[in-house]
Amino acid sequence: MSNTNSTPKTQSSQEPQDSHEKHDNARNEQNERNERNEAGGRRPTLMEVLRQARTQLTELTGLVPETVSSFEQTEDGWSLEVEVLELPRVPDTMSLMASYQVELDPEGQLTGYRRVRRYERGRADARGGR
Repeated sequence: MSNTNSTPKTQSSQEPQDSHEKHDNARNEQNERNERNEAGGRRPTLMEVLRQARTQLTELTGLVPETVSSFEQTEDGWSLEVEVLELPRVPDTMSLMASYQVELDPEGQLTGYRRVRRYERGRADARGGR
């Protein structure tokens, strides 16, 4: 009977430990990747940066990026302009879109973002358009 009593205690005490272990493992894996990148002088590839930017922006805003309309490497990392659907409407050409300026550090971690404009999907944009 003491085994049955000790088993739930062991399981309940392991659950928080398991979540902490998972968090620690994820942090350790990221640290190892960063160390490999620093040691080898390797920066993330263009596609790695784009994927990370899209994922991180979605996690922070809840908005799903549709396209990346500009992308450049800067002294401080990376700068992107990302187009997202902010407000779906019917017909789709009346949906509200937004452009977000997204800044990332050299490893591709998001350091900041801001909405730079909103527009209807079906409207031509005078800014930058030809």
